[in-house]
Amino acid sequence: MSEAARDRRRGDAGAAFRIVMGLGLLLTLAANVPGQMSLDSVVALIEARTGVRQTWAPAVSSWLLKPFNHLVGGTGLYVTASAALLFFSLMSLTRLRPRSTWLAVALGAAAILTPQILLYQGIVWRDVAFANLTLAGFVALAHAAKAWGAQRSPPVLPLAGALVCLALAALARQNGLILVVAAAAALAWTARGAGWRASLGWGLGALVATGLLAFAINRAATPAESVAKLRANGAALILQHYDVVGAVAHRPGLKLKEIGKVDPKAQAAIEAGAARLYTPSRIDTLDTDDAFRRTLWHVPDAAMQAQWRRIIVHSPAAYLRHRADVFRWTFLTPDLQACLPVQVGVTGPQAMLDRLNVQTGVDIQDRGLAAYAKRFYGTPVFSHLTWALVAVGVIVWLLRRRDPADMVMVALLAGSLLFTASFAVISVACDYRYLYLLDLAAMVALIYTALDPPFRKRA
Repeated sequence: MSEAARDRRRGDAGAAFRIVMGLGLLLTLAANVPGQMSLDSVVALIEARTGVRQTWAPAVSSWLLKPFNHLVGGTGLYVTASAALLFFSLMSLTRLRPRSTWLAVALGAAAILTPQILLYQGIVWRDVAFANLTLAGFVALAHAAKAWGAQRSPPVLPLAGALVCLALAALARQNGLILVVAAAAALAWTARGAGWRASLGWGLGALVATGLLAFAINRAATPAESVAKLRANGAALILQHYDVVGAVAHRPGLKLKEIGKVDPKAQAAIEAGAARLYTPSRIDTLDTDDAFRRTLWHVPDAAMQAQWRRIIVHSPAAYLRHRADVFRWTFLTPDLQACLPVQVGVTGPQAMLDRLNVQTGVDIQDRGLAAYAKRFYGTPVFSHLTWALVAVGVIVWLLRRRDPADMVMVALLAGSLLFTASFAVISVACDYRYLYLLDLAAMVALIYTALDPPFRKRA
């Protein structure tokens, strides 16, 4: 009778967890639909409606918006689908463990009330879509890993779901390829029982299959037409501009000889203006001086690339100091409000908003959400460092047990930490959303661990 009562309580906790997740989805949608939109969101929706590429950002962002906007104009249906992907993945966590605890119910409810879920799940940002797709992909992979031993053949549906989610995620964020590699490693670990050849085959096969699918999706998603003067290498040039200016700002007197070979005036202007216009918090300040901005963009691409490479090879200390400064702002966000922690309402250039014919501005509910999020500013909740420490702790925790699903969660967290580290090289702004995956992955893995803690005695 005592064992039956314990089983019933475990079942009650699992059911309560799923109910809380369902209510969390409804609460999130009620707070945000039809969606919070910044300039990036507005541009993506215009691309989805016109089929004309507006920026160098990944085309999959607008491609994902397109079918939802076609069914119901605007972003409301898209936000609903994106949030549902996360919450249904969370609901399914109880099926990965033989038992559930009320601690997981409490942690799940607390996670829903953080701005990273309650508000972020309503923002039309590709960073949110990337995080949700990544989480869904790894949860599907965890289900596949759990079922693998019980079936003679690998479980097809969860593996296919993971493949699609991770391919889309890698397209939404180019450095999301790190998570694909982490997922492939987890799959190789899962298949290790059949020998090292099978393990290697599954791991490499997952990488190849995901790459081929991503390539096909990207071909379908890329608009045939682009706005005039849109440069295909724009993203790379922006990074190079920032690194060149940042290196000069960190080492006064550094000579930009490669630029000087083709444009001595540009060399002098960049060297003179770097310290005045540079800030490690974001690249946007380089555009505040029109003459300086035009100078950067008028430097021939080959000269800028050569200068960038020369700085890395011949002035590594200046480059590394600049990169360390930028990463400190991205990861630690010393001035959170300067790092655009949240987005509420619908904002953007009026001409673009008029084209979309959507409700614009910031209403009372939006202001309430912003005020609610602000209560978390300066607390450990709104800190990437906090969630990085949680991720490391959960990795150590789960490695004690090493169940198949545990190792998938370890791969998710390790991949998220490596994804975070990659911004030491590529970051050009400290926007909080860039590392949103780290926060969300740590929350989900912590909840998963709390469902059935590794240290808990078995009945």
